[in-house]
Amino acid sequence: MYCSGCASPIAPGLSFCNRCGTSLKERSESRQIGAISAIVTAMVLVAMAAMGLLLGGPIALKREGGFGEELIVLFMFLTFFICAFSEIFLYRQLGRLTNAKREPMALPNPAVIPAEFRVPQPLSLAEPSASVTENTTRTLEYSREERRR
Repeated sequence: MYCSGCASPIAPGLSFCNRCGTSLKERSESRQIGAISAIVTAMVLVAMAAMGLLLGGPIALKREGGFGEELIVLFMFLTFFICAFSEIFLYRQLGRLTNAKREPMALPNPAVIPAEFRVPQPLSLAEPSASVTENTTRTLEYSREERRR
């Protein structure tokens, strides 16, 4: 299990992370789904605002403000940089929320791997193993006969 705050491995049964102190108590599913939907909504709103600023901002600055092309290009660059940084931050937060409950990936079961990817097995047959009860009945029969004599 890993901490949702700092991603360091933690022992099961702890209430708080030893490294960062984050509470490790189970979060309710509705709270997590609400947080995920809030982040996705914020990502969409930031993207729409960025498109509006990048398309309408230069036109308004040129017509109404009378700014030169150098300032308009600088405005577009800064707007793009700020919006891209915000989207990357929101995407990272979304990744932290969705990966918090994931367990480490286990190696695949060899029985499930398709035949073309398996290691070839030797063709020789193994010697049959002796039965556990093979000599027990004979031994008991011999002991009964010995008592009669």
